[in-house]
Amino acid sequence: MAVGTDTLKRTPLFDRHVAAGAKLVPFAGWEMPVQYTGIKPEHLAVRERVGIFDVSHMGEIETTGPDAEAFLQRILSNDVTKIAEHGAQYSVLTNEQGGVLDDLFTYRLDRDRFLTVTNASNHEKDLNWFLKHAQGFDVTIHDRLHDYAMLAVQGPEARALVAELADGELPKRFRTTTLTVAGAPGVLVCGTGYTGEDGVELLVAPQHATKIWDAVVAAGATPAGLGARDTLRLEVCFHLYGNDLMESRGPLEAGLGWCVKTDTGFIGAEAIANSTPTEKLVPFVITGPGIARQGNPVIGGGVVTSGTLSPSLDRGIGMAYVPLEKSEPGTPIEIDVRGRTRTAEVRAKPLYSKEN
Repeated sequence: MAVGTDTLKRTPLFDRHVAAGAKLVPFAGWEMPVQYTGIKPEHLAVRERVGIFDVSHMGEIETTGPDAEAFLQRILSNDVTKIAEHGAQYSVLTNEQGGVLDDLFTYRLDRDRFLTVTNASNHEKDLNWFLKHAQGFDVTIHDRLHDYAMLAVQGPEARALVAELADGELPKRFRTTTLTVAGAPGVLVCGTGYTGEDGVELLVAPQHATKIWDAVVAAGATPAGLGARDTLRLEVCFHLYGNDLMESRGPLEAGLGWCVKTDTGFIGAEAIANSTPTEKLVPFVITGPGIARQGNPVIGGGVVTSGTLSPSLDRGIGMAYVPLEKSEPGTPIEIDVRGRTRTAEVRAKPLYSKEN
């Protein structure tokens, strides 16, 4: 059933998107900008200069208390003890069968205080999972969804731009710090992003979001929507939950074994350790005309999970689960795109880099 726009949530920056002429679409229960001037110019602005994204639809869960680290070690796939104070870590949340419930970033704000960022479509599910499994641990779980707006400033000029607006040094990659940015106090500045470019993500009290947005745009950042966010992440083979990650598949076949530490005993670890994947998520490039889309079958076995036209490479790209024997880079594959056969080739990650 279609969701009426009157039931969709709006971020604190909604009026800015309307004023900028954004095309707004429903996304995970939110009314979000998919593009402003166009996906390609927004994409290239991030690759070549700097863009700003409103990602306030992402969720946040705060975990505090003496057992915070031990609790997160129980539910997250990575080794939480390795997160330094003011550090960041990527992990997946898995069920008892090893299926992926979500992929997450967790920041250690203090020794016993963590902030985990969830995907918008999974926030309530993740929050309930946290609450369910917190029993027996001396922790408090806080839903911080409405306490933060989130802006991503990305691109080769992103750090220099934000540094001019901040009252202190920006954090390095996978580190965090709290600064005043564009006069907005208490901004959690994180050296993370989803584009393959350098930059920062800014978590700020909702009432200060427009102040930062206006200052960053005035300083030269191009507003970019969800369309460019998707093409940027796909060029560098970052996963999108609901496309490339799902409960019916585990993290090993998704190529995320590097963030899975089964010896920590997290929920799903035993199932993952005992699993024998028969397929693998691979990036591909269309070698002829056409574009593949999510759900298109790979002929002879497999399915496309993400597909688009790459603005940087000017050709169709995507990711697909394929049998292991088809997973090596250089392997030709064929994809059924609505009855037409499109030729493609499996490639190594990332599909795009500054060098190629």
